Amino acid sequence: MLEKLNEQQKKAVQITKGPLLIIAGAGSGKTKVLTTKIAYLLAEELALPQEILAITFTNKAAKEMQMRIRGMVGKKANEMQISTFHSFGVRIIRENYTRLSYSRNFTIFDASDSLTLVKKILKEKNLDPKMHNPKNIKNRISSCKNNLVTAETFKKYINSYHDEIFQSVFAKYEEKLKKSNAVDFDDLLLKPIELFQKYPAVLAEYQKLFRYILIDEYQDTNEAQYVLVKKLVNKEQNICVVGDESQSIYGFRGSNYRNILNFEKDFPKCQQVVLEKNYRSTQNILDVANQVIKYNARKKEKKLWTDKEAGAEVVVNVLLDEHQEAEYVAQTINDLKNQGADLNEIAILYRTNAQSRVFEETILRKGLPYRIVGNVHFYHRKEIKDLLAYLKLIYNVNDDVSLLRIINEPSRKIGPKSLADLEQRAQASNEVLFAALTTEKELTFKNLITELRQLSNEVSLTELVEETLQRSGMREELEKENSAKAEVRLENLEEFKSITKDFEEKYGIISLEDFLAEISLVTDVVEYEEDIPQITLMTIHAAKGLEFKYVFVVGMEEDLLPHANSQGDLEELEEERRLCYVALTRACEQLYITYTKNRQLFGRRTLSIPSRFIDEMNLMTCEEVTVNNTNSDDNIDEDIEFTVGEKVVSDKYGQGIIVEVSNDILTIAFAKDVKKFIKGHKSIKKVKEE
Repeated sequence: MLEKLNEQQKKAVQITKGPLLIIAGAGSGKTKVLTTKIAYLLAEELALPQEILAITFTNKAAKEMQMRIRGMVGKKANEMQISTFHSFGVRIIRENYTRLSYSRNFTIFDASDSLTLVKKILKEKNLDPKMHNPKNIKNRISSCKNNLVTAETFKKYINSYHDEIFQSVFAKYEEKLKKSNAVDFDDLLLKPIELFQKYPAVLAEYQKLFRYILIDEYQDTNEAQYVLVKKLVNKEQNICVVGDESQSIYGFRGSNYRNILNFEKDFPKCQQVVLEKNYRSTQNILDVANQVIKYNARKKEKKLWTDKEAGAEVVVNVLLDEHQEAEYVAQTINDLKNQGADLNEIAILYRTNAQSRVFEETILRKGLPYRIVGNVHFYHRKEIKDLLAYLKLIYNVNDDVSLLRIINEPSRKIGPKSLADLEQRAQASNEVLFAALTTEKELTFKNLITELRQLSNEVSLTELVEETLQRSGMREELEKENSAKAEVRLENLEEFKSITKDFEEKYGIISLEDFLAEISLVTDVVEYEEDIPQITLMTIHAAKGLEFKYVFVVGMEEDLLPHANSQGDLEELEEERRLCYVALTRACEQLYITYTKNRQLFGRRTLSIPSRFIDEMNLMTCEEVTVNNTNSDDNIDEDIEFTVGEKVVSDKYGQGIIVEVSNDILTIAFAKDVKKFIKGHKSIKKVKEE
């Protein structure tokens, strides 16, 4: 088990008593250390599987950890709590719902549900959403909860009229959540803390159960996560945290890198192991990253090194403007492709989403396949949100947000006035909306949900989805629409049944309760066609935890990286430097850095100043690059015109319909997907009408 570990990794695994801080530099094998440590605890009979709590930040990371551990210890891995913080929170709430004054069939509101509820409250209070932005209020509620500030305790922070309004909306939001027998995503952390504060005996039981606690990515913990972990640690203090303060880049979400820097103060008897050997990048790449991060004052001392070769030199490429920059990157990628490089191993990283447009257009012109990570994913598509709202209401009829979403979806001629009347009746009788459904049209909907609730106890999950699609009229409405977009939406609804079947095959008979709980936690889904090699375009924030052979870090300019918002603020500037460090350490073999002399962004063209981080890299080479004009591409026929509704055929995707023409980009709906192409690209041809 220990043979394949280096000396520092081995040391981290073999410390099994008391608090342990593992500072794991980028690419230093921290997941390997964590999984081996868990297997070692079992092999040495220091803990039973159920006595181990392992927490990480994404569902993907948790599943990978569980899979690795299962490969080492077999079925024992299934008895452990290996999950995200939020999944762990669901478990605690489920096991103690009566103490928290919930019914067993509580539902979990995602961000969209929470926003809908805030909008509803603003409407009830006759507050102008232009003056009181619903999204800002929702985000502020989330921030309060993550900092353990309730609607009641917020009263002492009121300093203005806007604060008063916010507090009243926050209080009503909490009241309506409770009445709906629902929790929001932030409650999955807050409610367990409230439980442990109110019931010390319950906390003692969990402390007794979880004798060993292991936390991954500790630098990303927020206040609620930090407090939850500290409460769970028992007198033995067998807590191991792993992280790297130099990769703490989520301050805007409330994460606090000080949690890892202060670990030794929280646990004075703690031991520390630093993992500096890097298994990902060449030494030239690591030297650049080390040079940049050393300018941050608040950090743990470490220096990444590797026994791999020095590798290609890191060069800064200077371009005239953003179009030249995109053309240079696209041409270089094309050269790499012609030399045999796998496009899946190539990434373009930028600071802001707004930078992606020019790269997308240029890559489309070249006919190169790509994916943009961060687009709306499957579970956020309208038709899927509608279907999930049906399932949530079938499970929990107190869920007013879900009811309002689907009572007229598809149309049942229950318009805004009817809904306003319904809400007034519900408020007058102090009932949830479902109980207040009394008109003929409303009762038709109520009977539908009641029938489906009964059915949910008799059929499989997949059969329930099928019956919901059929009986609700969702499928029929899309079939009647008979458009390309409707066809894609129907395909997505059918695909949803593939998801439920996968759940049933994986877990056997699965309840609607378990399914909804699992789906509510899927917040890190990244979609793309796995079987097609594609260039990846993403923000640096989205790239954390990933690696690619070839990485282009573009737009390395003042006001971009570091971002304009960080100017004059040392704390934020250090986070921008950490963001730069993360970008650089994504590269395995070749790192390309670009900046432009001038750039148009957000509608304004300005002269660019090279990022201070370039000076900090202490590089020997900075090359000015000139590239060919983008409009000379032989693959483009600029004379051809397209209109919305025209039928076209693609060499790759078959026949489709143009659903949008914007600037130089066509959006085309094919049988199974919607794709973008540069206008006039020769792989797209018009279908001749017979």
